[in-house]
Amino acid sequence: MGTKEDVRTRLNIAEIVGEHVHLSPAGKGRLKGLCPFHKEKSPSFQVDTEQGYFYCFGCKAGGDVFSFVQRTENLSFGDALRKLAEKAGIQVEAKYGEKSSRDLYDVNAFALSYFREHLPGPALDYLSRRGLSSATIDSFELGYAPEGWDGLLRHARVKGLSERQLLDAGLLTENPENGRIYDRFRGRVMFPIRDHLGRLVGFGGRVLDDSKPKYLNTPETEAFRKGELLYGLDKARAALKDSRSELVVVEGYMDVITMHQHGFTGAVASLGTALTAEHATLLERLGVQGITLLFDQDEAGLKATLSGLDQVVGAKFRVRATSVPSGKDPADTLLAGGDAALREALRGGLDEVKYRVQAAIDKHGVSTSEGKRRILTELLPRMQNLDPLDEIAEGVRNAACETLGIKPEALMEWIGSKAKRRQLTDTHLAGMSTVRSEEDHELSLLRQLLVNPSLLAKLDGSTPWRNEAVRKVMLALQGAGGEGDILELFRGQPEEQLLIRLMFEGRDSGTLSRAHAEQYDQKRGAYAATAVDDIQVSMSIDAMRAEVNLLKAQVGAAAPTEQLGLLKQIQELQRAIEAEKRGRRSLT
Repeated sequence: MGTKEDVRTRLNIAEIVGEHVHLSPAGKGRLKGLCPFHKEKSPSFQVDTEQGYFYCFGCKAGGDVFSFVQRTENLSFGDALRKLAEKAGIQVEAKYGEKSSRDLYDVNAFALSYFREHLPGPALDYLSRRGLSSATIDSFELGYAPEGWDGLLRHARVKGLSERQLLDAGLLTENPENGRIYDRFRGRVMFPIRDHLGRLVGFGGRVLDDSKPKYLNTPETEAFRKGELLYGLDKARAALKDSRSELVVVEGYMDVITMHQHGFTGAVASLGTALTAEHATLLERLGVQGITLLFDQDEAGLKATLSGLDQVVGAKFRVRATSVPSGKDPADTLLAGGDAALREALRGGLDEVKYRVQAAIDKHGVSTSEGKRRILTELLPRMQNLDPLDEIAEGVRNAACETLGIKPEALMEWIGSKAKRRQLTDTHLAGMSTVRSEEDHELSLLRQLLVNPSLLAKLDGSTPWRNEAVRKVMLALQGAGGEGDILELFRGQPEEQLLIRLMFEGRDSGTLSRAHAEQYDQKRGAYAATAVDDIQVSMSIDAMRAEVNLLKAQVGAAAPTEQLGLLKQIQELQRAIEAEKRGRRSLT
């Protein structure tokens, strides 16, 4: 039997590290490369071949050949020792805490043989109806747990396995009330679950009817941690090494198996959970270049997709999201002959930026201020990382600005301020907008009235203010003595920041001399008076255009006898709009 030191002596750490990192010379006995444990553009990771250690000056990761394999392949020390011993051609004794895990693999292998023996019958008929070939069924080692409470337990006793071994492997369960022990899996098609190294760590079982639960997995054990496992990854790894194609994450075992049978050999599935941070770390370490999230189009599928995207933040691979256009899952799509449709869905899809933004738009809509508020709030967690290397965060910010008509500098100001912790008001949105709307005209009018409150006399009091903040301030202006009174009235309220911005926006920064200050104020007041007239005309035009659009919508649904009257109203409004435009030109 060999020892740990025998394995270390027999192996060259540079060769082991070189399987994961492209190394180049960095001096006598030293090599360097990009660290596999964190994202970097210039190499800070070094290997000392004489000492047999690695170290990263960036993330401070370091250790020997065993710890490197543990970290890159997500293994315990015992499993890393066994893997390297096999590579070195040395047989080592099972120790260092490895034996318990090894026992679990052996017990699972025993159970798999039992399940495979019982496949012929209803379970095999079910799999055949689902379109699986004999070769596929054999390749994925599908089996059946027969009905009955203790079939596996009795078989294990005959073969010399104890109840404790099966309990530790999650193959038995115990009734807490009477202490009775019985088979966990009964009357289910059995799907063996292997980790990325091909070790048999547990099972998933599916009923043949509509009883609940539909799927049942091995509980958490020393070997089975579902948040770290992806069904089919042991097979998909081989395909990725050959083609460097993208990994496709789907929802179910049957989706994975059917996709592999139809040539989509990069398919894997999470075990009843969304993609986790542990999954992302593992895939990054395995050198995956890109993944596509392929989930259903329903709300649960949307949540799973967005959750999956959240978990791969910071990973080094590309991420896209898509769904089957028919609304079916991949297995049913392929069973119905939809190979081309699935291939088209995988070829298309949306990258993370487009998917996040489009999902938020589809969910909330952009036609209302409330919809825009909800979109920004939903996208905020993915927009607020200002790291220049986070291209996704930058992309989401750019897409939000383009889609919602927001000024980039205004969005950045909101992201970096305490205001993002409060609900966005109409005033905030108006200030961030790049589009001049009726509310923009109201804000412009308010600005001029703040310059010279006496211009309130120009208003007839009939204006239906759309912006709630403008309405409040306009009412306050009626009895205010000046700017100071207005600011004091709204101190500590959301309108205060709006007033400060409007009062000081575009004003002189203090460079005017005393001699010119009075002249400047006169010119400013005269401009305000002209601007009030002009803005009121614009607001009147906006109101009439809105009325025209409303009447046009009514024409199509109106009876022929009513259409003539509606058309006449439209013509009159259009003539009034042209008259207002001519009047505005005469003011300038």
